[in-house]
Amino acid sequence: MLPLSNRPREDESDVTSNERAALGDVVDDAARLVSGRSDTDELADGFLSACALPPQSGPGGAALRSAADAVRRGGPRSTRELIAAVRALLLLADRTGQRAIISPEVLGRVAFHASIRLPFDRRAVLKGHTIRATDAEWSFGKGPVLEASAEDIVRFVVAVSDVAPRRP
Repeated sequence: MLPLSNRPREDESDVTSNERAALGDVVDDAARLVSGRSDTDELADGFLSACALPPQSGPGGAALRSAADAVRRGGPRSTRELIAAVRALLLLADRTGQRAIISPEVLGRVAFHASIRLPFDRRAVLKGHTIRATDAEWSFGKGPVLEASAEDIVRFVVAVSDVAPRRP
């Protein structure tokens, strides 16, 4: 048997493809963004719909917290679901004039997995480059470096922004 990597062996028992916890965190941040607004219910319903999550009873913020709890208690969640939720959260943050709070690790997973299924024009921009986050410890790809903040890279790959990463 040939080794697939020369990396030192380490415990990877906590590595999972289940994005349930990350998705719950994204939904919780949506609750924070809509809290105290007059259009809370409308924003919460729109967010849940964009994430393909079932509507929850209660006012907007409470409905989102309930949805986050349901996600965490429920079955496995895919990276594709996480990508949709992160995109919806970024759009919600823009609409409310606030910043989304998403961990650098989640942004890295979303950037990598979303970049695999990009439309041709966006894929052409990234092809043949190493995409590097300037504010997180992740990169992917091969070739000359293009960089931006982790959030800006995700905004580009999920089509929230047309600003692509640039050469350093």
